[in-house]
Amino acid sequence: MEPMKARTLRGMITSAAMAALGLTLPIAFHAVGLGSKFAPMLLPLMLNGFLSPIPWAVLTGAVVPLISALLTGMPPLYPPVALLLGLEGAVSAGVAAALCRVTRRIWPPLIASIVCGRAASLALTWFAARWLGLPPTMVSLVALAQGLPGIALQLAVIPLVVRALAKRRGILFNHGHESEATLL
Repeated sequence: MEPMKARTLRGMITSAAMAALGLTLPIAFHAVGLGSKFAPMLLPLMLNGFLSPIPWAVLTGAVVPLISALLTGMPPLYPPVALLLGLEGAVSAGVAAALCRVTRRIWPPLIASIVCGRAASLALTWFAARWLGLPPTMVSLVALAQGLPGIALQLAVIPLVVRALAKRRGILFNHGHESEATLL
C-alpha cells in the first residue's frame, strides 16, 4: 500500500497532464476543422477517470472546459456550452473513476461513463434551451446527434490508451487498483 501523499501527488500530476491535453487537443482538432464534431476535450477528461482518484478526475472534468472558455473562447460561455461540457466532463470522469476501481475493467466503466455524461449533458441542454426560449426537445436531439462522432472516438481511443498505459507498468498502474491483467 502506498502512502497517501504519493497517491495525491500522482493524482495531481496526472490530472494536470490530462488538463493540458484537454486544453490543447481541441485546438488541434479545430485547426483541421474537426473541433466540435468529435468533442476532443472529453477524451483526456474521461481518460483521467481511469488514471486518477475520483476527486481529481471530477474536479479536472469540471474546470477544464471553463478554463478553456476563458483562455480560448471555446467552448463558449454563452450559450452556456462550457457549463454543459463541464458538467458532462465531471460526470463522465467521476463515473469512469468510480467504476474502474470497482470493476477493474475498461468497457463497463467506459460505457457507463459515456451514458451518464451524455444524460447529464442532455438534461442540462434541455433546461438551458427552455431558459433561452428555444425548443428544448429539438435542441436536445440535435445535441445528442452531434455527440455521436465523439462517442465513437471515445469508444475507439480510450480502451487503446488505457491498455497501452497498463502494459507499461509505470507509476500510473502500480498502485494495486488496476493492472494489465484486470483491465480488459
